[in-house]
Amino acid sequence: MAIINVTPDSFFAGSRTFGCEAIEQRVREAIEQGCDLFDVGGYSSRPGAEDVPLEEEWRRVETGLGIIRQLVPTMPVSVDTFRAEVARRAIEHFGSILINDISAGELDPAIIDVAARYDVPYIAMHMRGTPASMQRMTDYHDIVEDVLDYFDRKVAKLHSHGVRQIVLDPGFGFAKTLEQNYELLRGLHRLCEKGYPVLAGVSRKSMIYKLLDTTPDQALPGTIALGWECLRQGARILRVHDVREAVDTVRIFNAFQS
Repeated sequence: MAIINVTPDSFFAGSRTFGCEAIEQRVREAIEQGCDLFDVGGYSSRPGAEDVPLEEEWRRVETGLGIIRQLVPTMPVSVDTFRAEVARRAIEHFGSILINDISAGELDPAIIDVAARYDVPYIAMHMRGTPASMQRMTDYHDIVEDVLDYFDRKVAKLHSHGVRQIVLDPGFGFAKTLEQNYELLRGLHRLCEKGYPVLAGVSRKSMIYKLLDTTPDQALPGTIALGWECLRQGARILRVHDVREAVDTVRIFNAFQS
């Protein structure tokens, strides 16, 4: 999954594609490098991120989705939003897409009904609070058990609302300390055993660069290492900034497995 950040303030400066020319270049490069799907976001979810008005988020998302549909009309694409209205507009304007919701319906419960009404795949991520407050909400009894219990309840709710296609994302870096991220990674296989596709988003995150005392710009080797471990434990989707390296990782992993 290639990240298309239509934002001026994403945590990794190299991923900011704020403008039509930058978006088009990013999309063309990702296609050439072998991505399987795109994820378009217009609202930065980095820790401490400020709120973005709905209409501004939609303007950004509409621009990104429009360019992708123009260049690769049949390529699967998701919209990275927690707002029901943005998801609804995206589906009605651009057809069937995935909804990638960092809050799993906690911030805007109506988004679950949008996923059910249009029968689109719904990616539910574990997070507490909002991007602005999440890093103050890291008190867990047992991070792995708590996340597993959360998804048991969440999946039941999604099914009760009529959502049929569910993907789970443990939410690395969202309302988790550095140590908790690695505890959660160690138990990732338990989430994968629940029978739903699991998306792993570890690309250039603070669990890499804070551990190594570097920066997001220097976190590609760590991203590759953690990507392999996520695949080894059963993750089905890697959400990444660096497509070529992720594609190579998947190809080598598949060869190793076979």
